[in-house]
Amino acid sequence: MSTESFAAAIAEAEKVIRDAPHVRTDQDLVEGLDYLAGSIRASLQMAWAYQRDYPYFTQSTGPYTKMALDNPDTLYFHAYIREDAEYVVTGRRGTTADLSFQVLNGDYSPVEVPDSLTAFDDRAFDIAPDGSFEIRFGPGPAGPNYFTLGPGSAMLIVREVYSDWTGEQRGMIRIHRDDTAGTAPPPLRQDSLERRFGVAGKILVNRIKTFLAFPEWFYLKLPVNTMTEPRLTPGGLATQYSSVGHYDLDDDQAMIISVPVSDAPYHGFQLGSMWYVSLDYINHQTSLTAAQARPDPDGRIRYVVSERDPGLANWIERTGHARGYLQIRWQRLSRDLGPADGPEVEVVAVDELDRRLPFHSEARITPQEWAARIAARQAAVATRMVG
Repeated sequence: MSTESFAAAIAEAEKVIRDAPHVRTDQDLVEGLDYLAGSIRASLQMAWAYQRDYPYFTQSTGPYTKMALDNPDTLYFHAYIREDAEYVVTGRRGTTADLSFQVLNGDYSPVEVPDSLTAFDDRAFDIAPDGSFEIRFGPGPAGPNYFTLGPGSAMLIVREVYSDWTGEQRGMIRIHRDDTAGTAPPPLRQDSLERRFGVAGKILVNRIKTFLAFPEWFYLKLPVNTMTEPRLTPGGLATQYSSVGHYDLDDDQAMIISVPVSDAPYHGFQLGSMWYVSLDYINHQTSLTAAQARPDPDGRIRYVVSERDPGLANWIERTGHARGYLQIRWQRLSRDLGPADGPEVEVVAVDELDRRLPFHSEARITPQEWAARIAARQAAVATRMVG
């Protein structure tokens, strides 16, 4: 059967999920199987998008196809490429906080992170007054609006990053090759169809194994309930710093994360589950950008991570996840970040928050205001995921 290899890969991936060391409860397993379902969808999409001669951008990471501690504030696009061909990327710059490009020499695996061969944001090329642009990637020498593809170039990733979910407008982007424009790829054959199912299976198993191993490299060896100083994000993003950590909290505990208001165009904080994916950021406030957060009068943002509702504007909901990952990102930076730009972390009792937060009264929020926040999140995600 044409789907036999893919069916075997699904069974192997499910076993990896069921045997994951952090699975302790039925809910852990349910979330893992839901993660598997999203990965199945994404793997099929990626295998069918392997069109290096007739490329197009696809979105294989999103609210229902999560991986790699996906950023709730980012739309991710990728296209497969080859190092010896020239690709034309055209589009219209939206009003989002950042638009960045990255070329990888392969894909993530359980033993290594692919090299980033090129990484830059839209400050590196010309954009017309109406927001339109055209840039090229190819084997030729670098020049204005032309970026050289290094040996092994295999994937082009584009990230469109939102700070104000309700006030920023997404742009448009497409990719093509001049030398194949106006022609058609060969018709699909039985053997190529079977190869695609095989590729999809390999992508699926690799995806699941890789991002269960990934936190061991960058998170779990850190002391629990702490966060690192800002550092360049592993993987080669040119203008992104991050601070990471992992937490383990009782239901009566709260983590206060205090960080200075940043001059970075994008500054966001999020939680992730032990499956190394974002928590539900549509129906719960499990993340905040600087534009969404309420800063204190002393110029700091104080996030409060807890299970119990503390009645605070910057409450980050654990949604039943006693353990998980923490990440702050700063993007589109024009300067290096140091320890003074990073977070201070403290674990306290939820009942002590009114005494431990210096501006507790200013941070309060009513149930009606909270419901309006959640409704705005739901509407914003629904809007940006269309068209």
